[in-house]
Amino acid sequence: MPQYAYSFQNFEKTKHVRASSRDTEISHKHAREVCVAIKDMPLNKAKEYLENVVALKQPVAYRRYKNEVAHRSELQGFPAGRFPVKAAGEFLRLLNNLEANAEYKGMDLDRLTIIHASAFPGVKIKRFTSRAFGRNSPKYNTLVHVEVVGMEK
Repeated sequence: MPQYAYSFQNFEKTKHVRASSRDTEISHKHAREVCVAIKDMPLNKAKEYLENVVALKQPVAYRRYKNEVAHRSELQGFPAGRFPVKAAGEFLRLLNNLEANAEYKGMDLDRLTIIHASAFPGVKIKRFTSRAFGRNSPKYNTLVHVEVVGMEK
């Protein structure tokens, strides 16, 4: 069994609360953009924002992976955006886990802010898809590690 560590440095048990999801089957590009969107948000606002993304009411701005991404009129400054429903659903599940961890520690949930959110590619699963004339081509599926750290402010 692999030993995972958090990328967040200077973790203090009394001030911070964290949650992670390892080997999640979502796009690492979508996960990265969702991380940028929810960082420095209060927990309740981040959950409300992700629920709106799942309901296709509010898009996520795409800052890095924006080639051939449609523009959204709701976004200001960064017009390229999408609705990453699958990634937003996984982040909602992760934020619910973070909230439960904070409640267990006795933290005030109204003052809890997300100070660190990161997503990075994990294991690549290699499969093959059939092609013409008896050949096949590789098909990769990249799993994603996601971690979120919150702090009372």
